[in-house]
Amino acid sequence: MAEPVTGSIIPSDFYGYAERLTEAERAVILDLRERLETTVKPLVNPAWDAAELPQELVDAVRALPLMDPPALKEAGEPIRRILTGFRNFELARCDINVGTLYNAHAGLFRTACTLGGGEQQAKELDAKILDYSLTGVFGLTEPDHGSDVAGGLATTATYDPETDTWVIDGAKRWIGGATISDVVATFARDTADGQVKCFLVPRDAEGVSMSIIPNKASLRIMQNAHIEYRGVRVPASARLEGINSFKDVARCLRAMRSDVAWMAVGATAGAYEAALRYVRERQQFGQPLAGFQLIQEKLAIMLGNLTSSLGLMVQLTEQEEQGIYKDENSALAKMMTSLRLRETVALAREVCGGNGITLDTDVARFHADAEAVYSYEGTHEINALIVGRAVTGVSAFV
Repeated sequence: MAEPVTGSIIPSDFYGYAERLTEAERAVILDLRERLETTVKPLVNPAWDAAELPQELVDAVRALPLMDPPALKEAGEPIRRILTGFRNFELARCDINVGTLYNAHAGLFRTACTLGGGEQQAKELDAKILDYSLTGVFGLTEPDHGSDVAGGLATTATYDPETDTWVIDGAKRWIGGATISDVVATFARDTADGQVKCFLVPRDAEGVSMSIIPNKASLRIMQNAHIEYRGVRVPASARLEGINSFKDVARCLRAMRSDVAWMAVGATAGAYEAALRYVRERQQFGQPLAGFQLIQEKLAIMLGNLTSSLGLMVQLTEQEEQGIYKDENSALAKMMTSLRLRETVALAREVCGGNGITLDTDVARFHADAEAVYSYEGTHEINALIVGRAVTGVSAFV
């Protein structure tokens, strides 16, 4: 067999979108890939099979020098959004759980603190977030409120002036990584003015109870928590000063929405590359599976999905680098990349035959975990309605 055509930086980057990275940024991505291959990936399949998040895997992910890459510091370069995009791509290309675990702290929680905190508060928090001396997650969704959480958020916060504390009551659900984090950035409705505010609630605070959601068929490594708050008191200093309404929450979400789309593209690459490796090695009827026409057609579709999704994300990211953030743009990206991921993992499983339902090829893991990506950070339907509202001028939300 001849050597296949590959991208110069990312093997499956057929159009060379990663060429936009500077030399220092490329070094960060290549170093990340090597670290993932040697220290993280060997831990993934056993953890997924056991539906556990071992401390060894947590430590390996937290050891990745990603939030403040030394290579960029040395080169005197800023941290551009195109780099953080390809960072999320590489993490999910290794494993969707790994990307989700990293972004629960470094994406969702960090953004809540840096955009939602007061100037001095954000500065102090970010220093702790960078070195993991404070770990946290984003607590927004609830047992009865996911897509409708903007208007339906039921967790409450009541200020007690005598003790200068806030009393929080309610519940959160699907909070990934909560059981291994120091605090949960808990969004609650102020009983005084009805507005949504955010509080850093310690995991071990009196009145907080957590349980891991069992029996998941997707994101089996990532431990999602059901959290209950019963008369939980936190000091006034635990409130993020810059979040005073759901508009402020939306501002945080707008800054992060492209992260999950980048992860969808990375997972598409991971599934495609795993399938490609398999069909090049697997012999059937006296020749590699890769030599059959129907297999090559499926590979071409998978690569087309990946390439078009990468183009979508690079353009969106370059807009965001210029300060252009539009809900409909990020919604379209999330909707289409997760849809293309869903098709790609199905085709990848198909070309791997019976071996595609085992962890041996990695394809089964991508196939199952794609379902979580398709739903979280905005379902397909909600994202479609955001785009539909933009192109028609008519809101179909009820």
